[in-house]
Amino acid sequence: MKIAIITETFLPSTDGIVTRLCATIRWLQERGHDITVIAPDLGVYDYNGTKIEGIRARPFFLYPSKEFAMPSRRVGALLRRLQPDLVHVVNPAILGVAGIYYGRSLRLPMVASYHTHIPKYADYYRLPFLKPILWWWLRLLHNRADLNLCTSESVKSELISQRFHNVHLWKRGVDTDRFGPQHRDEDMRKLITGGRPDKTVMLYVGRLAAEKGIEQIREVLASSPDTCLALVGDGPHRAFLENYFQGTNTIFTGYMHGEQLAKAYASSDLFIFPSTTETLGLVILEAMASGLPIVAGRSGPTCEQIEDGVTGVLFDADRPGGLKEAVSKLSDDGLRGLISRNAYELAGRVSWNEPSGQLLDYYKLVLQEKKRKS
Repeated sequence: MKIAIITETFLPSTDGIVTRLCATIRWLQERGHDITVIAPDLGVYDYNGTKIEGIRARPFFLYPSKEFAMPSRRVGALLRRLQPDLVHVVNPAILGVAGIYYGRSLRLPMVASYHTHIPKYADYYRLPFLKPILWWWLRLLHNRADLNLCTSESVKSELISQRFHNVHLWKRGVDTDRFGPQHRDEDMRKLITGGRPDKTVMLYVGRLAAEKGIEQIREVLASSPDTCLALVGDGPHRAFLENYFQGTNTIFTGYMHGEQLAKAYASSDLFIFPSTTETLGLVILEAMASGLPIVAGRSGPTCEQIEDGVTGVLFDADRPGGLKEAVSKLSDDGLRGLISRNAYELAGRVSWNEPSGQLLDYYKLVLQEKKRKS
């Protein structure tokens, strides 16, 4: 099968979307499928033998640390030249508009997948009046695809309530070969503790953005002088956070990738996930696979991944002191060890094979439906 993947974000960016796409591309390649990625031009033009066609990118005023590609006629020219059997538009919002438009114009079978809860972000950026407009825009785009995917049952229910059509679940996965407790590294531990490896290390991995709720962690640091925080990632909120956490035991590492990221997970003691705006949160599974106990804000997607008190500890992000109380529960060595073991065992049963195979089945379903209607 010849597949064109059009995505708003790809390498060298690092997030859950890129992680999922890279794993899926590798799986599809191994089974003989021909894939081309159309993405913002960030200087990477090949991934594992898959060609990346770059579309000119530029900073966006609301998110100056990240470059986005505008809708471009080049997307149409590429699709005409490639003549793919199917188009997969990932997270259509800006560049994806061209993917939806040209895919539909050329009558190509088309799948769209929803990965980022953009309407929820409006509250964090003090633009709540935009939420109805954002929902209208995303619904307009997604409902031009033949089939829509999302990454959690709770988001699926929300999309259906927002009148998105033909919505299906795309399951989660994790690379258990890359992540695991065996990657613990003393040099990495010194790095993420600022040279104080004896301290208890709380780890956060992800974008540094207002909607992530990272500020809540400061209360834990203030009450636990033997604890430090490592923030792995970058984003538009970094300068604010550096000022906010000034004087605390906090290390900003910037982005980490591959083996370095695996070492950061395995060299930490506790994973903190305060965000309640995610459509899934793949970093939770990466932390589980690394043997870390997890404290996470309670939301639909986190409840689908974490059983409270069994594979992690959940807290209500809207309740003052909720995160501090949840972290204190893990001061019990027995409970912490039990949760770590349970989480590690759960992650060991998950890989990228099932969600990748599931995606291929969705592709085949769309092709069959198109053929039947033609």
